[in-house]
Amino acid sequence: MADDMQSRIKDIDIGQEMRQSFMDYAMSIIVSRALPDVRDGLKPVHRRILYAMAELGMSPDKPFKKSARIVGEVIGKYHPHGDAAVYETMVRMAQDFSMRYTLVEGHGNFGSIDGDSAAAMRYTEARLSKIAMELLRDLNKDTVDFVPNYDGEEKEPAVLPSRFPNLLVNGVSGIAVGMATNIPPHNLSEVIDGAIALIRNPDLTSLELMQYIKGPDFPTGGYILGREGIKQAYLTGRGAITMRAKTSIEEVGNRSRIIIHELPYQVVKARLVEKIAELVNEKRIDGITDLRDESDRNGMRVVIELRRDVNPNVVLNNLYKHTAMQSNFGVNMLALVDGQPKVLGLRDMLHYYIQHQVEVIRRRTEFDLRKAEARAHILEGLRIALDHLDEVINLIRSSRTTEEAREGLITRFSLSHEQAQAILDMRLQRLTGLEREKIEEEYNELLKKIAEYKAILADEQLVLNIISEELLEIKEKYGDERRSEIIAAEEEILDEDLIPREDVIITITHTGYIKRLPVTTYRTQKRGGKGVVGMDTKEDDFVEHLFVTNTHQYLLFFTNKGKAYRIKAYEVPELGRTARGTPVINLIQIEPGEIVNAVIPVSEEDLDKYLFFATRQGIVKKTQLADYTNIRKGGLIAIHLRDGDELVDVRLTDGNQEIILGTSQGMSIRFSEEEVRPMGRTAAGVKGISIEEEDYVVGMDVIDDDGEGDVLVVTALGYGKRTPVSEYRSQSRGGKGIKTINITEKNGRVVALQIVDEKNDLMVITTTGTVIRTNIAGISEMGRNTQGVRIIHIRDEDEVSTVAEVDPFHEEDEDQPDQPEIDDQQEAGDHPVMDDQQEMGDQPEMDASED
Repeated sequence: MADDMQSRIKDIDIGQEMRQSFMDYAMSIIVSRALPDVRDGLKPVHRRILYAMAELGMSPDKPFKKSARIVGEVIGKYHPHGDAAVYETMVRMAQDFSMRYTLVEGHGNFGSIDGDSAAAMRYTEARLSKIAMELLRDLNKDTVDFVPNYDGEEKEPAVLPSRFPNLLVNGVSGIAVGMATNIPPHNLSEVIDGAIALIRNPDLTSLELMQYIKGPDFPTGGYILGREGIKQAYLTGRGAITMRAKTSIEEVGNRSRIIIHELPYQVVKARLVEKIAELVNEKRIDGITDLRDESDRNGMRVVIELRRDVNPNVVLNNLYKHTAMQSNFGVNMLALVDGQPKVLGLRDMLHYYIQHQVEVIRRRTEFDLRKAEARAHILEGLRIALDHLDEVINLIRSSRTTEEAREGLITRFSLSHEQAQAILDMRLQRLTGLEREKIEEEYNELLKKIAEYKAILADEQLVLNIISEELLEIKEKYGDERRSEIIAAEEEILDEDLIPREDVIITITHTGYIKRLPVTTYRTQKRGGKGVVGMDTKEDDFVEHLFVTNTHQYLLFFTNKGKAYRIKAYEVPELGRTARGTPVINLIQIEPGEIVNAVIPVSEEDLDKYLFFATRQGIVKKTQLADYTNIRKGGLIAIHLRDGDELVDVRLTDGNQEIILGTSQGMSIRFSEEEVRPMGRTAAGVKGISIEEEDYVVGMDVIDDDGEGDVLVVTALGYGKRTPVSEYRSQSRGGKGIKTINITEKNGRVVALQIVDEKNDLMVITTTGTVIRTNIAGISEMGRNTQGVRIIHIRDEDEVSTVAEVDPFHEEDEDQPDQPEIDDQQEAGDHPVMDDQQEMGDQPEMDASED
């Protein structure tokens, strides 16, 4: 015996046992008590109360029952905890100042906004409210899973069908172990509008959903100050919302009085009045002569009488400062998703709710389909019996037992057991002509329903349409006006109001560092100057993009992976000239290996324009800008790229312009944009230029309608030239193109091709971060079949990375004298430069097919 006992004893580390036991306890609290499910917005105790009341038949059309009976049912079958906890929960579900839409209809004393507690459960009565029935609707149609109760003798629903987004509509608060949730209530109509909008456009962001869901809507009304806290809460799941009492100032004779009409959510009126009286007695607030509560069943009215010599607005501001007349609601939108606690933004909460509804509708439809098919099966048997009535009667009459008759029917008419039993159970009155017609009508109706159910199960869009229709029905029945009014915070200044409208330079490095600079950062220098350092890059990094835009414009970011992102220009941090910048990943959620290679400023006036895409393999695509207005923070697919391809450039066009593409080996093609039909956002595109195996597209630009301007080509070793656009004849899309520059060891491969205006300046950026700003007019104009002149002196191991055209400005150069301008006819050095037409010899213009 002793040996047996010894064998059952195990050595366990006490620290590990404590950790494991506490984790088990903590998860039990989190999952089984304190946190709501994202699908129905209920904690287990709320769900069990509603289910127990439904099982007791306590619907809104039935008489009230004693609260003690409800509590006993809940703790006896489903919730093994104290009766006080269950009753307090039920009481709160019946308080119209606690719940935005009460789920329990109470009869008797259920407490008050003055902090009075409810009467004992033996005195009060309750039943389900009408809107609570929408949470329980279709529960008997296998729409949700049922799980065993705590003793295994009963079944309870793991979640309710919840025909409206209760988590947002009624909100919830709870404290678990190491975490807490505090979700504010919302207006039912607004939440349903938001849910339907998300169903119709799944790409909507939390910010865009705020067009429909303005903010929390507290049952006690009051004001919500500013939208910044709401925005933060909806985007991140956490935030602070400032609430303020709704007041008015009345003039009575030569005196003023402050009237409190509505209070912030969860503020107890009696305690507030006590606090004001305490502040007056302590002389922390001066000027109040009388304080009384005149509230009645028609509404709240707390009167604060003032001395004739005080400013009522000053007193009111002091009340906001020192009392709960202004308080914060700390939003923490934590809920259970698949049994795991998660902090959710506004969009996430609606997304998971819609997913739940899709499952509910599918399971309900499958249930109805099974039931309809079973009934149709029985009716088919009855129709057979009616068609062979005399034979059926004779068979039954000649049978000695019911079993013999049933087997005879099955054998003679190929019926199922259920059909044969239904024929035996059929009453004689069903043999009348009218009853036979009813059977036929019922059968035909069932066939229509079966076809409808199968169509729903085969098409998810039909399921989503049903969800939208049922949500609209609930909105029509229970929707009401917003109670909490959202007003601008007196001290709140929007970010945009703090940012002046001005032109700025955006720079982005190859490894993804971004910053914003004033345009005046760089001085104008003569062509051939040494330049100034525009960014302190890492040893293996270099500036790849430079863009001039306005602080209040949107920036569309396009990456080499074909994705698009969007922010406001002022959201890019402004840093010093030599600062490296901020990682782009801090502003947009790009993935590993994704590199930003096009940035376009856009405004609302541009929505009728097009985005024109070009890829490294010469593929082009045209898509309406309006298709890119709803971009999530995680980005949006802008173009479907083929294997091994990358997005090179994107331009904004009007749909009728001409496009020019340039390749690294000095080829180019000009064609009409109209040759590329508008395509969808995720389309792959069509061929823009045919390229050789070692070649690739390096640049794209749009030619103005007047066909003026010059094509600027810049090479890796600092050479460049301007060539009139007129020298580039228009061709059909998809050809090999024509030569745009001679490629030699002296000038290197082409790194940039774009249309420029000689009135503007040119920014040239090298891989080591050196930047030079020079007048475009100072760059020689040459024919296509030349190698160009030197624009910037390239140091050893350096190369030109990118170029950008900017508006000209003039500024004294205090740091460094201008480099002497080098004449177009002579490069720096001892050897002369050949004539523009003879630099590489008088070679005739060649088409790509001749090269």
